[in-house]
Amino acid sequence: MSQRNKVPGVRPYDGPAGGWGALKATAQAVRRQMDVVEAPGLLLRTNQPAGFDCPGCAWPDKEHRSTFQFCENGAKAVTWEATSKRVTPEFFQQHTVSSLLELPDFDLENFGRLTHPMAYDAATDKFLPVPWETAFARIGEALRGLDSPDEAEFYTSGRASNEAAYLFQLFARELGTNNFPDCSNMCHEATSVGLPQSIGIGKGTVSLEDFDLTDFVISIGHNPGTNHPRMMGTLHEVARRKVPIIVFNPLRERALERFADPQNVAEMATYGSTDIASSYYQVKAGGDVAALKGIMKALLALDARDGGALDHAFIAEHTLGFDALAADLAATGWDDIERESGLKRADLERVAGAYAKSTAAIVTYGMGITQHNTGTANVKLIADLLLLRGNIGKPGAGICPLRGHSNVQGNRTVGITEKPGADFLRRLEEVFGFTPPREHGHDAVQAMQAMVRGTAKALICLGGNLAVAMPDPELCFTAMKRLRLSVHLGTKLNRSHLLVGEETFLLPVLGRTEIDLQAGGPQSVTVEDSMSMVHASAGKLKPASEFLRSEAAIIAGMARATLPDSKVDWLELIDDYDRIRDLIERTIPGFDDYNRRIRVPGGFRMPLPATGRTWNTPSGKAEFSVFPGVRERYEPWPDDVLRLVTIRSHDQYNTTIYSLDDRYRGVFGRRDVLFMNAEDLAAHGLAHGDRVDIETVSSSRRLRLENITAIEYNIARGSVAAYYPEANVLVPLDYIDKECGTPSYKSIPVRIRRAGARAAVT
Repeated sequence: MSQRNKVPGVRPYDGPAGGWGALKATAQAVRRQMDVVEAPGLLLRTNQPAGFDCPGCAWPDKEHRSTFQFCENGAKAVTWEATSKRVTPEFFQQHTVSSLLELPDFDLENFGRLTHPMAYDAATDKFLPVPWETAFARIGEALRGLDSPDEAEFYTSGRASNEAAYLFQLFARELGTNNFPDCSNMCHEATSVGLPQSIGIGKGTVSLEDFDLTDFVISIGHNPGTNHPRMMGTLHEVARRKVPIIVFNPLRERALERFADPQNVAEMATYGSTDIASSYYQVKAGGDVAALKGIMKALLALDARDGGALDHAFIAEHTLGFDALAADLAATGWDDIERESGLKRADLERVAGAYAKSTAAIVTYGMGITQHNTGTANVKLIADLLLLRGNIGKPGAGICPLRGHSNVQGNRTVGITEKPGADFLRRLEEVFGFTPPREHGHDAVQAMQAMVRGTAKALICLGGNLAVAMPDPELCFTAMKRLRLSVHLGTKLNRSHLLVGEETFLLPVLGRTEIDLQAGGPQSVTVEDSMSMVHASAGKLKPASEFLRSEAAIIAGMARATLPDSKVDWLELIDDYDRIRDLIERTIPGFDDYNRRIRVPGGFRMPLPATGRTWNTPSGKAEFSVFPGVRERYEPWPDDVLRLVTIRSHDQYNTTIYSLDDRYRGVFGRRDVLFMNAEDLAAHGLAHGDRVDIETVSSSRRLRLENITAIEYNIARGSVAAYYPEANVLVPLDYIDKECGTPSYKSIPVRIRRAGARAAVT
C-alpha cells in the first residue's frame, strides 16, 4: 500500500487469516459482551449434536468431531446474542425514538438484549411496555382492518428456525397473502431461480465429503474468511492436500491467500500458515460473465484440439442445449472477454487447461456472483461450466452456493416464498382446511416499492433489519415511517425498529443460545445448512428476561388473535414443537419421519435429485444456458465510470457491526473509506487518503455518498469497494436482476470526484 500519505486508521496487516489473531479477537468479543466464566462452556456447545446451531453462517458441521466447532466470527455472533447487556423499559424511558435514530447502528445493537414487549407511543416519542396479550390483540385488530390481506408484508430473516418460518407462512397464507419478502431475495435468489432452470433444484449439490474427494476447486465471488468463516477449515484441508484452488475475486482477500487454522497445533506453535489460493485472478466487478465464458471458450478449443476436455458421453445422455452454447462461445470474441473481465486470455486458458486435467471439480460462489444485474445468468453459467465435464452427480464434484444466515435455505424449504408451488398449496388446503392464495406475492424489492407507493400498510418482520439491508435508504426509511402497522420480532435493537409507523411493536424473542421451555418441556428447533443437512438446535442458557417468548410462540399468538375462526390450534402447536414438525412432514416432501431423524446426531439430508443425476427440469435433463455477449449491460459505460462493490468488514455479519475494525484489510476504527486501485487513483488525480464524493450513474435519481476517504488497495482496475450498508445510499431500489429481483449491490456504476468538486454537466 502506498505510504505517500499516512491515513488515520489505515495500516497494512501482514498476518494470515485465522491463527492467533482470530483467538485474540474471540477473547476480546467474550470479554466485551458476557461473563468470561460462562463463555467457554457456551462456545463449546456451538454446533455440537446436543447444543445449539451457531446463529452465524450456514456452513455445515463436521461429522468427525474436533475440539470445537466455532470460528472467530461465530464466537462474535454467539457472544453478541448472549451478551449481559440489557435494553429494558427503563432504557426506553430515558431515550426518545428521535434521539436513538441519531446514534450509529453499532451503538444501537451494542445496547444489548431487548427484555420486554414494547409499543410505540407517539405522544411521548417513546416505546412503552405492553402486555403480550394486549400487543397480540392490537396487532390482530390492525391486520383484520386492512382493506386487503395483500396490504400486509411478511418479512423473514434467515436466522428464523424451520418451525417458526413454517408457522409464519401458515399465518400469512391463512390471512390471505403470499407477500413474503425474505432475506434470500437480497442474497441467493439468483441461485433459487437459476439453478432449477439448469439442474432442476435451487440448492447446491455438494457435501463436506465431496471436499475430501475433489481434486479441483474454483472459488468465485466470495470472501469466506469473513462471510463463511467455518468454510476456511475445509479449504485449509483441501489446500494441504495440494488440490488446486483457483480464486476469482476483484479484491485480494487475506483469507483466500493465507490461513492459519486455530485447531492446527503445528501452525499455531510455529506461527505458520497455509496458502489457500493456488492461483488468484482479480476479475473486474461485473466481469464474471466474461470470465466464465472465456474459460468455457478455451475449454471447447482445447477439446477440439486434443480431445478429452469435455465429457461428451455425459453431455449426450444428460443435457440439452450444448450446440447453442458452443455456437455462442464460438461467436464471442477474446477482445471482448478480456476487456469486460479485466483478465488475460492466457490466464483463462490456463484455468481451462487445469480444469480439463481434473477428475472431480467443485465451484463455490457467493454474493459476488449473485448480487448483479446478471446474477441469475452468472449462476447458470457456473452450472454450464460444471456440466461440460459432467461435474454434477459424481463424488467430489458439484456446485456449492454459499448461503449466509444459518437457516436462510431452510426457510425457503418450509414455505417462505412469494411464488409457492401448486402442490404445496394443495397440501396446505388438504391439511388445514382453508384455501391459500394462488397469486404470486411480493419479494423484498417489490414489498418496499409497495411501501413507497403507499399500497402496503402493514409489515411483520420475523427478525432482521429490513430497512438497513435494503438499497436506497432515503426512499425506504421514509416509506416505513408511513406504515399503519409495523411489528418487529428481534433480540436486539436496530434502526428498522425505530422507523415507527402509526402503530409499532417490538417483540423480544429467545435467542438460539437460550432454553426454550414450553408446556411440553424444553424444545429444540431445526435448521437446514448450505448442504441441505437438517439438524436440531437446543439452547442451554437462561433467557435474558422472563418476558421473552420464542419466535414460534409469538407467531402463534399473533395468528390466534388475528384469525379467530382458524381451524389451527396455534397454542397446542407451541406446547410441543414435534407437532409443528408433524405438520411440516405432512405438507412438504423430504421430511419423512422428521421427528425421529432430527434426534439422530447430525440430522438428515434433504433430497437432492441432481446428485443422482435426476433432473427435475421440464425436459427431464440438465439444460445449458446461453448468455448473449459479455456485458452486464448491453451498452458500454463511459470511460470515467467505475463499478462499485459493497462489502462487509471482518467485524460484521450482514447489517450487524461488531466493531469498527476490518483487520484483514488493514482498516481500524473507521468505515468511511473507498478502496481503489492505484492506477484508478492516479487517473482521477487522487492520492491515497484524499477525500472523495461518489455519485451513482443513474437516469432516475441523484444518489451520492460524500466526503469518503479513498485508500489504495489491491483491487481490480475499474472496480472500487465501500462498506455495506453505508454504501446502500448509492444503490437505486430498482437496480436489480430482472430475472430474480435481487438488488445489484456488487456492480453499481459510479463516478468518483474529489470531495466538493463540482460535477460536470452531461
